[in-house]
Amino acid sequence: MTPTSSTSPNLPRIALTSGEPAGVGPELCLALAEHVLPCQLVCLADRGLLEERERARGGAVAVLPWEGAGAAARPHSPGCLYVEHHPLAARSVAGKLDTANVPYVLALLNRAIDGALTGEFAAVVTAPVHKGVINDAGVPFSGHTEYLAQRTQAARPVMLLASGSLRVALATTHLPLTAVSTAITQDSLCETAAILQRDLRRWWGIAAPRIAVCGLNPHAGESGYLGDEELQTIAPAIARMRAAGIDARGPLPADTVFVPQFLAGFDAVLAMYHDQGLPVVKYAGFNTAVNITLGLPILRTSPDHGTALDIAGSGKADVGSLAAAVQLASQLAAHRR
Repeated sequence: MTPTSSTSPNLPRIALTSGEPAGVGPELCLALAEHVLPCQLVCLADRGLLEERERARGGAVAVLPWEGAGAAARPHSPGCLYVEHHPLAARSVAGKLDTANVPYVLALLNRAIDGALTGEFAAVVTAPVHKGVINDAGVPFSGHTEYLAQRTQAARPVMLLASGSLRVALATTHLPLTAVSTAITQDSLCETAAILQRDLRRWWGIAAPRIAVCGLNPHAGESGYLGDEELQTIAPAIARMRAAGIDARGPLPADTVFVPQFLAGFDAVLAMYHDQGLPVVKYAGFNTAVNITLGLPILRTSPDHGTALDIAGSGKADVGSLAAAVQLASQLAAHRR
C-alpha cells in the first residue's frame, strides 16, 4: 500500500463514528470539533442530524462534506467538522431510542473498520452506542469490543482502559460474575498477556512491559482459603507467561495492587473481570479515561462512558473523554510498529 496521510505519524487520518443518534455522541463530535487536534478528523454521521444538533447547541461549528481519501491531507481546523454523510433511516430525537436506526449505527462502524483495514484511516474512534436498542432490533451485540473482533476476524480482543499512565486490561469483559471463574483458563490468561505485551510494545513503544496480574478472589485467594482459582489457574498461568518471556507478576490482591507506590513498578495491570479494574480507572479520571481495544489489526479507541440518554441534546455532556480518545489514537498511531 502506498503511504497516505492516514499512515503518516505527523498527520494521522482518524475516523470518528458518531454512535447512537439519540445519545450524546453527535453533540460530542461537534464539541470535539472546536478543539485543536493532532490529526485529520473524519466524522461518520448523518450530516443533517449534526446540523440539527449544532443549532440546538447554539454553536458555530461548520459541518462540511469530506472530500474523500483522494483529497489532499488537511489538518483539523477548530470550528470545522468534516463529515462523510450516512443517512439515518428515521429522524432521531435526542433521548429517544429507535430500532429503525440500528442499521445506521452498525453501518458507521462497518465503514470505519473497513477503512482502517485498508489503511484509509490510521485509527478508529467510536462514540457510544446503545447495546440494548441494538439487541432489541434483533442483532446480537454484547459491545464494541466483541463486534470489532468479529468484523476484523481477530481471535481474542482485549479491553484496556487508560487514564494517564494507568493502564488496566481485562481478562474477561462483558460477563456476569457467575460466569467469570469458568471463563478464566490458563490458556486464555496467557493469550491475553501475550496480546497485552505485544500491543504495549506496538502502540506505546514500551520495550519491556511489566504486567501486574490480579487474583480473582479477595486477598488473591488467601492461600486457597478464599477460593482456589489463584492456585489452580492464575499462578500456573503466570509461570507460563514468565517462561514465554512476559514480565508478569502475581497473582496480586486487587485491593492493594492499585496503591500508587506499588503501581509505579508496572506498566499495566491485568484484572480478572470488568468491575475489578474499571472502577479504579474511572475514579482516577472519568473525563479523561480512554478505552482501547487490543488484539485487533487496527487501532481503536473510545470514550469511557455511555450514550447518556438522560442528558442527550442538553449540551451538558463533557467532551473530555472523547477528546482524550482522539488525542491518544493520534499518539499511538505514531508509535505503531
